[in-house]
Amino acid sequence: MQQLPHTAGGGYAGRYPLGGTLGSGGMGVVHLATSASGLRLAVKVVHEQYASDPEFRARFRQEIAAARRVSGAFTAPVVDADADAERPWMATLFIDGPTLSDRVRLNGPLNAGELVRLAAGLAEGLRDIHRAGVVHRDLKPSNVLLAPDGPRVIDFGISRPADSDLHTETGKLIGTPPFMAPEQFQRPRAVGPPADVFAMAAVLVHAATGRGPFDSDSPYIVAYHVVHDEPDLSGVPAVLVPLVRRCLAKDPADRPTPDEVMTELRPAITASTSLVPRMAGTATGPGAAAALSVEANDGAGADAAGVSRHGPPDGAAGAAREAATHPRAPRPAVTRGPAPVSRRRRTLRRGRVGLAGLAGLVVVAVAAAGYAGLRTADAEPGGRAGGASQAPAFHPWSTALRTGAGTSRTPVCTAGAASSGALYCSAPGVVAARLDAADGHVVWSVSGPGKSGTADTVAGDAGPVLSGGLLYVTAAADGGRLDALDPATGKQRWSVPLAGFPTVRHTADAVFLVSADGRSVRCLDAATGTVRWSRRLAARAGVWTDPGGAGPALYTVVPAPDGASSTVSALDPATGSALWSTGADGALTPVGTSGGALWALSQRPDGAADALVRLDAAGARRVRLPQPVDQAQATVAGGVAYVMSYAGALTALDTREGARRPVLWTLQTAVTQASRPTADAAGHVFVTAGDGRLLAVDARHGTLLAATPPRLGAQRSTVAAALPPPLVTAGGAEVVAPAPDGSVFARDARRPSDW
Repeated sequence: MQQLPHTAGGGYAGRYPLGGTLGSGGMGVVHLATSASGLRLAVKVVHEQYASDPEFRARFRQEIAAARRVSGAFTAPVVDADADAERPWMATLFIDGPTLSDRVRLNGPLNAGELVRLAAGLAEGLRDIHRAGVVHRDLKPSNVLLAPDGPRVIDFGISRPADSDLHTETGKLIGTPPFMAPEQFQRPRAVGPPADVFAMAAVLVHAATGRGPFDSDSPYIVAYHVVHDEPDLSGVPAVLVPLVRRCLAKDPADRPTPDEVMTELRPAITASTSLVPRMAGTATGPGAAAALSVEANDGAGADAAGVSRHGPPDGAAGAAREAATHPRAPRPAVTRGPAPVSRRRRTLRRGRVGLAGLAGLVVVAVAAAGYAGLRTADAEPGGRAGGASQAPAFHPWSTALRTGAGTSRTPVCTAGAASSGALYCSAPGVVAARLDAADGHVVWSVSGPGKSGTADTVAGDAGPVLSGGLLYVTAAADGGRLDALDPATGKQRWSVPLAGFPTVRHTADAVFLVSADGRSVRCLDAATGTVRWSRRLAARAGVWTDPGGAGPALYTVVPAPDGASSTVSALDPATGSALWSTGADGALTPVGTSGGALWALSQRPDGAADALVRLDAAGARRVRLPQPVDQAQATVAGGVAYVMSYAGALTALDTREGARRPVLWTLQTAVTQASRPTADAAGHVFVTAGDGRLLAVDARHGTLLAATPPRLGAQRSTVAAALPPPLVTAGGAEVVAPAPDGSVFARDARRPSDW
């Protein structure tokens, strides 16, 4: 696209009209812009003098690639870019918040609680960045944005993907001296993730004191101090000094990893989650760093940087309620204490408990509350003293399933009938296993080179399938085969090879095999495996089924050659004949059925989903998403669609025709590589994260109710190749989730607050 001239307050970057200037640096200018759909963007346009420099263009391409590789939960996601334009540019989502540099300059140093949240957010962000194979190499206060829900790391201009062919030139200094690690001065080609940990610690010192740990007016003296001298940590809260000192170790091998930083911060994170105001709030000054109090949450308005803040309800109790129900940690967490809020406030007012002491008290309180909760659950049905519920007590459980080595695939499971009390799971090294849903023990297991679930998937996330009274799994043996097993014993009833027909779909009484070219469908009787019919399709199609849906259960989706539209047909499962056919804009990916219609996500040519489409014999109806969603996953339940983005935004949409307010709510979960959402009948939405966490969300209000700890196992850098969604067992008593560490675990679906 022809690019118009750029000016300070006009012109275009590609198709985006440029607005006011957000900032300017040595390499370019950042403008505010708005996309055609109303999305606010920050557009970086390089200075004209660098546009003709081939090396700069190469580095700018690297910046774009690096920014795209990392998750948007802790960064500013890339929306569009053109490194080959007359003046290269990159557009990212606009993050509404000041830089840490501006925050400290205008409001003074952060207090202890704010520092804890900042440290946790930066550590979690670096973990995500490093998992993507990227080393930032220029983490500094001006590259940290303080969003209301946690810090964001920006500017990957000199970052280096681990597999990049672009190397640092010998003798060229890359980075900002006060925040560079010793190895960046000594051996820049060997810089790895520990350099970012060093920079994170230097950023924390700056946030706590207004200066760096190796300050000097001369960058050469700074470099000498970094390489040879000990850091100046005066003014850093005592609770953070040991951790910061470890992060500033001269030897990269002596520094903790981001995961280890988060583990060490965990007690303080738990304390600060509900007691510390958002970081973009009113300055508290260095003197407030010695103690935390709930009073710090009172007040509202705008800070000196001009950033609007939404304060909690009026009064002390309102502040405590706001803190308890809307935690503002960099990633969701749940805190529980044994005392009522009002009594806890009085205690804190009298004692002014310091950060270290408060963290210890909270850890003890959480442990005591957990123990008391279990005792209460044992003594009284329903787990609540004096409660009206007579549901049996629930005991969380976890079962390790994966036996295959060197794989990042998680187990996948399917719930059996309510009367069976069974779960059926597959995992690497386990073709199928039956678990008792009450306590997770393995009733039977079939070992072998099993895949992570069957081929009957929407996004690689479905488990073994029950159909026709049998359990179906795909096995990798013999070039791939479909096995029908007895659900009670695991014994094989029948088996068919999958050669040439690798995709398997199911309905209540039939199995459909789809050829590799998407042109042929073969229908088998679910009980016997005999062929009912075969059909050759007119065009290459995706075939989809929904065994639990009403109306037609077999659909084909044929995309147009240019990907701009799709044709959807409903087939009669008994004969394969067409029942109806309709077209819709976009490349369609089915997500479920509701009211006899098929729901699908509509994707633009760039792969981002921009709408949900309802398709039936009457035609197609679109429900537009508030903004394009990258790698979207969705579930439709009870007239509401829950759409999850890779960057962690969960949005609820009213899918009814003529809905006055289609967007019901949006929750920023800070989850990366999220699963497809699962909704239950009790008003909960469950999502699993790439690190094995299970999240529960209030489906009515869009508030986070609970989150379990990560489950990554021994390999802390594990990233699941596919992330199955959680499932709610028949009867709705428990929610079961898989994890990258190879386990399957269950929590009480009725009372997530007890997790």
